[in-house]
Amino acid sequence: MFWWRRTAVRRRVVVNLADKAFEGVLWAKRGPLLVLRDATLMQHGAQDTPLDGEVVVERSRVEFIQVTGG
Repeated sequence: MFWWRRTAVRRRVVVNLADKAFEGVLWAKRGPLLVLRDATLMQHGAQDTPLDGEVVVERSRVEFIQVTGG
């Protein structure tokens, strides 16, 4: 169940929420939070938006995480 804690940290991932997704490097897991760097906001029907700084996502909002090949 928690395999991604080891294998996904410092890898490029897509974090899927109910209404949007973030693509970036999963930099850290801090308690109930995930920290992404070099992130892009991906929304259905809209252009992807590069984001500055770190993106912090509450794990309780995450539907699933995809580890990408990059």
